Amino acid sequence: MADTFRLTLAQLNPVVGDIAGNIAKARAAWDEGRAAGADMVALTEMFVTGYQTQDLILKPAFVRDAMAAVESLAAACADGPALGIGGPWSDGGALYNAWYVLQHGKVSARVLKHHLPNDGVFDEKRLFTPADVHGPYVVNGLRIGTPICEDSWHPDVAETLAETGAEILLVPNGSPYHRGKPDLRLNLMVARVVETGLPLVYLNMTGGQDDQVFDGCSMVLNAGGHLAVQMPQFEDCITHVDFTRTPDGWQAARGLMADIPPVAEADYRAMTIGLRDYLGKSGFSKVVLGLSGGIDSALVATIAADALGPENVHCVMLPSRFTSQGSLDDAADCARRLGCRLDTLPITGPQDAVGTALAPLFAGTQPGITEENIQSRLRGLLLMALSNKFGAMLLTTGNKSEVAVGYCTIYGDMNGGFNPIKDLWKTRVFDTCRWRNAHHRPWMKAPRGEVIPPAIIDKPPSAELRDNQKDEDSLPPYPVLDAILEGLVEKELSVAEIVAQGHDLATVKRVEGLLYTSEWKRFQSAPGVRLTQKAFWLDRRYPMVMRWRDGSGAQG
Repeated sequence: MADTFRLTLAQLNPVVGDIAGNIAKARAAWDEGRAAGADMVALTEMFVTGYQTQDLILKPAFVRDAMAAVESLAAACADGPALGIGGPWSDGGALYNAWYVLQHGKVSARVLKHHLPNDGVFDEKRLFTPADVHGPYVVNGLRIGTPICEDSWHPDVAETLAETGAEILLVPNGSPYHRGKPDLRLNLMVARVVETGLPLVYLNMTGGQDDQVFDGCSMVLNAGGHLAVQMPQFEDCITHVDFTRTPDGWQAARGLMADIPPVAEADYRAMTIGLRDYLGKSGFSKVVLGLSGGIDSALVATIAADALGPENVHCVMLPSRFTSQGSLDDAADCARRLGCRLDTLPITGPQDAVGTALAPLFAGTQPGITEENIQSRLRGLLLMALSNKFGAMLLTTGNKSEVAVGYCTIYGDMNGGFNPIKDLWKTRVFDTCRWRNAHHRPWMKAPRGEVIPPAIIDKPPSAELRDNQKDEDSLPPYPVLDAILEGLVEKELSVAEIVAQGHDLATVKRVEGLLYTSEWKRFQSAPGVRLTQKAFWLDRRYPMVMRWRDGSGAQG
């Protein structure tokens, strides 16, 4: 019986629906493992199809293609190491989330997922059938137990595998990023190691898919919960892990130890990768956006320049008669610092034309929010025209605070195919801009230094849709607004609990009302990068029409 075992871990970025492309990536990883003398090469959960597939996995033809691709891959990888890879399995009318072990030209084991997540962004109970716990399988004399992703978040599967003879645990995952996720994963996996006494391999995918970003952070833990290998966050990576049999069981040799960045950097990189992959996997290579001279559009432009390169970011200033010279100067300064193209397209002519067209019907009324929204919608119209004409995806630039309370114009500044900062509160927008000005990383394609002019960060936010307008004319100050919204949205606190934190009852009730009555806008908004566990889309699904309001706090 061999006393050593080399495991090649492939932390890679699959594309949903690109079965041939994903199989090619798997084969390339297998080739690299074979060249390194690996006993086994491992890839992540549902790698064959990409993840998450959502209801695409319910199409029988898609599942048949994926299963056939696994059989072909097994035949192609007959002469070399075993290969573990995730994909669907259909049997007797039931559909399973499976992990295949390929050896000697065939499928030697098929592990089926037992615990199906049904919270947050996951809805696997409506897609897959839960399976009984699969016992260990053997590769070159080593008995390996494989809890699939969610199975490792519960103690029962790992304990059953240990009791039935597993010598190591190998956990393939499709685990998307949210703030604080690396520490959460580490704590859970240490618990499984302590409970079973077995070393554990946690293997996660990378890359963006719709609103989610899979951040890697794969790791290997030895008995006692000691970290032996830490793969990087967000980056594709292949590494080889050597296990040795000892009197106390198998132990992994210390290997790659990548640093995990702090939250500010992780959030920024998630937004950059989310944008890059949403575009690339959709077939786009360039973007257009309205650069207003304000902080939100400046940050989006910077994220886009870092993700795609400044040469692929087209900024457009669309001034009206209410646009200040300061905003014109700040937008030009930001584009210059980033190295992006900037064009100016005034909306005063179109605004006059629309005013003239509506004048007979608007006679006897006073100008107000309708006229303000016309400006925003004209900008959206012109930006979409540029997007259509030149094949650049339009980015929308509303932060989470604005999206939460509806401080945005449907079919206007909400126009666009993607929003990198959709899950970033306004107060975090300021912090993120300061962080980016002070930091530069090799993966950033825009210049280093203060690419966002300090004047943009320091000035009071304004939509500039009327004379001397400021956001605080319509909303509470952003530190107050964000604190209330975090309580209502991310912590699900009652009105009374938020008031008890020191907030004014009338202000909390007003914000609550804006939040609930803006649901219809969010339903039609562009997708954006998920950074929290309460992002607006799959994490938080509220009815668009409903009359309940929280009555607590009325006597507080």
